Amino acid sequence: MSKSNEEDDLHANCLLCGNCNPLSLHLVFTIDENGEVTASFKGRQLLQGYRGMLHGGVIASLLDSAMTNCLFRHGINAVTGELKVRYRHPVPCSAVLFLRARIVSRNQPLYALRSDLEMDGKLMASASAKFMEFCR
Repeated sequence: MSKSNEEDDLHANCLLCGNCNPLSLHLVFTIDENGEVTASFKGRQLLQGYRGMLHGGVIASLLDSAMTNCLFRHGINAVTGELKVRYRHPVPCSAVLFLRARIVSRNQPLYALRSDLEMDGKLMASASAKFMEFCR
């Protein structure tokens, strides 16, 4: 399933994946046969927290965006109600990162998801979240 025109309109100005926002990180998510979404991302110094390390808020945003886009690919518009992030290792600003997200459970209008952030196959951070579907 792919992103519909409605989701494009709803999310076009997103800071992480929007195509109409000049400051967007332009994340591009693809869905696999198991319903998981993935994307790669190259860090940059402008997203730094402590010297040389990607800001923790940026990491949380990347994980949240992966889960949101997973829902989009399943035809679901939802907002984050709860986000729990587990930071496992410092992430270098210049790292090439791999994002993955999947739906863990569905009980409409509530959804539970999980996402992972990896660098060179090593789990750097993970998140679980609860989302609430909304109609527009």
